Amino acid sequence: MSKYKLLALDLDDTLLDARFKVPERSRAAVGMAREAGVRVTLATGRMFRSAVPYARELGVEDYLITYQGALVRHAVTGETLFHRPVPLKEALEVIALVKPYGYPINVYLDDNLYVAEHTRESEQYRIMSKIPVEAVGDLTVFLEKRCQDPTKVLVVSREEKLDRLAQVVRPVLGDRLHITKSKPHFLEFSHPLANKGDALASIVGHYGVGQDEIIAVGDSYNDVEMIDYAGLGVVVGNARPEIKERADYVCCSNEECGVAEVVEKFILG
Repeated sequence: MSKYKLLALDLDDTLLDARFKVPERSRAAVGMAREAGVRVTLATGRMFRSAVPYARELGVEDYLITYQGALVRHAVTGETLFHRPVPLKEALEVIALVKPYGYPINVYLDDNLYVAEHTRESEQYRIMSKIPVEAVGDLTVFLEKRCQDPTKVLVVSREEKLDRLAQVVRPVLGDRLHITKSKPHFLEFSHPLANKGDALASIVGHYGVGQDEIIAVGDSYNDVEMIDYAGLGVVVGNARPEIKERADYVCCSNEECGVAEVVEKFILG
């Protein structure tokens, strides 16, 4: 039997290929891991409702880490282990700081996605996530009216613009929010404890799994905390060099079924 008891998988650019599909080899490998008694969780920046179809496709019947770790909810029962939203005050600050730049902003409430207006970026996001996008006008007015803490706030732009924006907002909000990039063109703002590492620790604590019994596989900056936390932190070959430096093992790329390689080598092998 494998010494590993839990497998945590990022979705985009890790398990999924460029068409947002699970390659057959990786699907089969995840199924064999589950048959071997290994729990599987998906650890993604996606919304819960965007992650659930992949969980069903893979037969995953455990808690899912969604919204970068802000919402951990069971794939089958819908039971919420915890929800750590962005405090409304900080969410409004993010919007105020970003507004002068004119970058599109996504706001997530009750597992729904809201934007100020429909744009090319929101349409691309809708296609990727397969989730409807609702335009509500001024986001500040919308949030103040709802008077509710959003699960996450996301800004969309070119990477070099987001890097400059991050340099502006981190001194203001960096001690109150978790700020990271999930993709080069997504800058994400979440609760300070909403990261995949803390979420993974909560799940394994719930299941009684040891830290050294975890494999976590990812590719980007938002995966660093869980890669560092897991007993075996794996990074796919298509990741950037600075992410690969954090890995215990670098597998082949998402297009080459890196997740299958990990399962075959460390769980089935």
